[in-house]
Amino acid sequence: MKVFRILLGALLLVLPWAAQAQDDEAIFLVAHPMFRDLDYRQTVLLAAPAPNGGHVGVILNRPTRRSLGSLFPEHEPSKKVIEPVYYGGPFSRGALVALVKTDAAPGSGSVQVMKDLYLAFRANTIDHVIERAPNDARYYVGYVGWRPGELKGEIDRGLWSVINADREVVFRKDTEGLWEEMLQQTRRIRAGAPAPYAAALAGDFSNTIFPPR
Repeated sequence: MKVFRILLGALLLVLPWAAQAQDDEAIFLVAHPMFRDLDYRQTVLLAAPAPNGGHVGVILNRPTRRSLGSLFPEHEPSKKVIEPVYYGGPFSRGALVALVKTDAAPGSGSVQVMKDLYLAFRANTIDHVIERAPNDARYYVGYVGWRPGELKGEIDRGLWSVINADREVVFRKDTEGLWEEMLQQTRRIRAGAPAPYAAALAGDFSNTIFPPR
């Protein structure tokens, strides 16, 4: 047991992403190449704890061709948003959510994701953000949600690799190639893991079937 603890401690030092998958921290989820679900294929997600004990998040690398102004042509402040709207996930596809850069909650119905970063769900809160600081946020149609324990189960099954969340990556303007970059990063981390843990963490996916969510 003592030897196991020493090896586990060494592993966590080598694999910072493993230590970051805590219940109170935001993480990046990198879809495994064999994850064929069209909603999540080759995606990078930002996920954070939700008040109900589950997790919420958005897909970071699915920009659409629509602007916020084109979605709400009668709302003048929406036309000031420069970036396109992103596809955030299959939950509530018709709803708008926003990742807001602010040092305090932008309003009711907001979940703190990271320091000075909140995910806003309520329409009146998002309207307030658009009207006061339209380009201090990124806007998504839909989001991703997990019940308590569900995300851990998906990670244990190998659907996602987990790495540290980085605010600069969250708001990266060019997300083309982001999945490939994050996937290479997880592989480099695993390559540095002491055997036999590297093989265990990489997983044997040759006989794994990934059912749709």
